[in-house]
Amino acid sequence: MSIDSHLAELERRHEALSREIDQAANHPSADTLELAAMKRRKLQLKDEIARLKGNSTVH
Repeated sequence: MSIDSHLAELERRHEALSREIDQAANHPSADTLELAAMKRRKLQLKDEIARLKGNSTVH
């Protein structure tokens, strides 16, 4: 898998997770622990995207 396709997949997953978090947060019975876990996963994806984008400009 090329870096560009990997980045595109990570960005797609980040956006999907963002939508999922928004939906869960607006639900009256939202599980705060699950929301926090989803937000951590979203941040990890964002960090991985930033790392790969930083590396791709060097090469």
